[in-house]
Amino acid sequence: MACCLAWPAAAATHYLTIAGLGGEKDYEQRFAAQAREVEKLLRGSGGEVNVVTLAGSGATREKIKAAFEQLAAAAKPTDAFVLLLIGHGSHDGAEYKLNIPGPDLSGTELAALCDRVPAGRQLVVNTTSASGGALEALQRARRAVILATKAGTERNATVFARYWVEALRDPAADTDKNEVVSALEAYRYADRRTVEFYETNKRLATEHAVLEDTGAGEAVRAPSTANGQGLLAASFPLLRIGGAQREAANPAKRELLARKERAEQRIDKLKYEKAAMPLEDYRRQMQAALLELARLQEELDK
Repeated sequence: MACCLAWPAAAATHYLTIAGLGGEKDYEQRFAAQAREVEKLLRGSGGEVNVVTLAGSGATREKIKAAFEQLAAAAKPTDAFVLLLIGHGSHDGAEYKLNIPGPDLSGTELAALCDRVPAGRQLVVNTTSASGGALEALQRARRAVILATKAGTERNATVFARYWVEALRDPAADTDKNEVVSALEAYRYADRRTVEFYETNKRLATEHAVLEDTGAGEAVRAPSTANGQGLLAASFPLLRIGGAQREAANPAKRELLARKERAEQRIDKLKYEKAAMPLEDYRRQMQAALLELARLQEELDK
């Protein structure tokens, strides 16, 4: 888990959003609108970001592969990479596929494309139907995988994408109030809102989001220190808001902000390790991390 703490100040984040075929006009418009909103939110999030969006007829195999080739050339091992999939997916019992113009793209192919991007920290968010069937292909060390469905058998159109986008624009998603929406916070927000959607509409839930970020094992509905899932996602800054967004856009404060985020990541890591540590060691290290965080925040506030 030490990899979660190595977040250099100069690291860039590369975002690729792919919105596949809708099949119907309503879905086509919805998927394209969600992709455009994500692009707008990410471009304004501050820091060094590279945002690429492919949607509808523009999300062909050739264009997807070309986008990955560009990312493979541009990304550094110290960078982060986020792949967001919006649309319809399918699963034939053996293989997940993303519905795009022309031949669909399989989970195995998507994983191979992601593996070519040298960014050391990766996040794949698959909001499509049947996305749970892609877990085995996509999971690996230092890659967090978020899926709208727990299995490939959940084939109905999902609403998870709607609430994932909402998490990026709603300050309430930032539950620890550090002005950074982490991948874990966005997951929890989108999952909670999805559950509320089905309950409010008195409908049987046909999707159950899951997360896996250790590179092995089963994806879980509720990541926690108890099941060991969620640490990488918790330490993955997805979007900055408020003061953190302004600081990320300010070269003079960018280094301080990166150090603050690393201090927050150390605190998250300690929480996950608490059960396996002597209590006195935990208290000593936590106190030191909290003092460092307070000192860095004071410097940022000047």
